[in-house]
Amino acid sequence: MKAALPPPPSKVTGGGGEILYSFKERTIKILFTVLAFASLFFLAGIVFVLFKESLPLFSEVKIFHFLFGKHWYPTYDPADFGVLPLILGSVWVTVGALVVCVPLGIGTALYVYELASARQRQILKPVIEILGGIPSIVYGFFGMLIVAPFVQKLFNIPTGLCALTASVVLGIMAIPTVASISEDALSFVPSSFREASFALGANRWQTLIKVIIPAAASGISTSVILGMSRVVGETMTVLMVSGGSAVIPGSFFDSVRPMTSAIAAEMGEAAVGSNHYHALFAIGLILFFITLIFNAAAEMISKKYRVKLGLDR
Repeated sequence: MKAALPPPPSKVTGGGGEILYSFKERTIKILFTVLAFASLFFLAGIVFVLFKESLPLFSEVKIFHFLFGKHWYPTYDPADFGVLPLILGSVWVTVGALVVCVPLGIGTALYVYELASARQRQILKPVIEILGGIPSIVYGFFGMLIVAPFVQKLFNIPTGLCALTASVVLGIMAIPTVASISEDALSFVPSSFREASFALGANRWQTLIKVIIPAAASGISTSVILGMSRVVGETMTVLMVSGGSAVIPGSFFDSVRPMTSAIAAEMGEAAVGSNHYHALFAIGLILFFITLIFNAAAEMISKKYRVKLGLDR
């Protein structure tokens, strides 16, 4: 004879227990709802502050001159607020960092996915994660004390604090982002793709290059875009190793001042409410839109990747 199943908890505890259970359920639901919308609230607050503090500048400085002016002299009389040197500094450093992090990051992901043994994978993945968790100021010290003197001596240039040094250090910083997301993208490719390729007579390398990588291309592209976002938004490292010259760079051996380092270096000395103060917030607004575009592109590409492999719900 089968034993009777116990009644639901609400029935065991009676009417009062049922009311308490319902109250707890509603409370948890409200709490999670508040937490879910908190990020949206913070985002709206950030956007509001950026616009509020940026717009007063454009009553005295034309937007065109601000974006395409070739001179950044915020403390001169009269002051000049052309951010083109800062934008180009960020572009040079970002491009250089991509040259470093994309081949190394994707190569690391391919090795971990395809060639590494289980033992090697257990060692490499935590090391990559630890590399991504190192504070940026530690990378800055590494760049100042090791990379900058090496670059100065190798290329016989006046100073090693230049766009090349910043690119190398930021590229190393972005490797964990590119490697981790790329390896995840490769792992999500269904095993049936590999099995079908082998069934058609393809060898290991043909399967990797012509089947696995194309199937994971969107995910790999997402990793590169997120790596770019990491590089563009980095502050402390570029402040320490880029040289800090607010001039239009002619080569990677020139000192540069990217937008993030300009904000960090000058916000403390800018008088609240001055044009210099509002110009720094306007630079922050530019960075916000750049990061927003990168993240939106990464989400679109990631969605395309999920749909392509039939993983989207």
